[in-house]
Amino acid sequence: MHDGRFRPVYVPGGVVTGRWASSGGGALQIPKLLRPAVLPDPGWVIVDADVAQLEPRVLAGMSRDLALAAAARGRDLYAGIVASGTVATRDESKYAMLGAMYGATTGKGGRLVPRLRQTYPVAMAVVDDAAATGEGGGTVQTWLGRTAPAPDADWLLLASSAGAEGADPVVRDVARRAAGDRGRFTRNFVVQGTAAEWALCWLAEIRSRLDTLGETGVPRADRAGAVFAPRPHLVFFLHDEVMVHAPAHIADAVATVVTDAAAAAGRRMFGSFPIDFPLDVRVIGDERAGDQARG
Repeated sequence: MHDGRFRPVYVPGGVVTGRWASSGGGALQIPKLLRPAVLPDPGWVIVDADVAQLEPRVLAGMSRDLALAAAARGRDLYAGIVASGTVATRDESKYAMLGAMYGATTGKGGRLVPRLRQTYPVAMAVVDDAAATGEGGGTVQTWLGRTAPAPDADWLLLASSAGAEGADPVVRDVARRAAGDRGRFTRNFVVQGTAAEWALCWLAEIRSRLDTLGETGVPRADRAGAVFAPRPHLVFFLHDEVMVHAPAHIADAVATVVTDAAAAAGRRMFGSFPIDFPLDVRVIGDERAGDQARG
């Protein structure tokens, strides 16, 4: 924090999946309690947008599962799964999908995942195959080719010891659990890493499209810095959420830029496959009276 503004330091691609990390903490989240303190400069607004169910939508795109894409089209994806008759409630839908992507075998998620396999076998095969590869000591890749780390020497030694003739049952049990842990990692890696790639495409599209708006002839953003003071600019990014600081009179244009950029990122990643990435867009004004909902 300096000059009255929090200035996070990002580490692009700092997480093994390709997601961003931060240096010094705090850059990758704004607690709900502190969000009312996030205010634009006078005469400016913050256009805040986040993607609904990013990772399940990415899974539909990378697997080419038309049934899952249909559940997501033009609506809440979890509600679409309910409409398919797979589960009874939105909560069950969410538990099942998270269980599929994170490898739940017990609890509500573990019980519901088999239902997803029946309705969306193409998508489920992608994460199930990734898990099997990881359990066997193999590596997997994201949609754009980011490779998961190979198992370390200790993991390989444990697997080899457990597979030896006459191996101690305790060693075999430990090795089985280690294999399960790696399978859950690789299962999630392919989806989370591909979601990170989609988000980077989204960011690039937003920045490029904001540049076309140029300088706007409004009072400068006092604390934005010399480069960004006269023009709309990105000020926050969190996996599936962005914030753009923009002159108030072009808030609608910036909201359109952010929305169109999401659609363009989807096309860049998945071509003509029919999966959409709807956004929840809000415009935060320079007064504490509340937020204006949009789109």
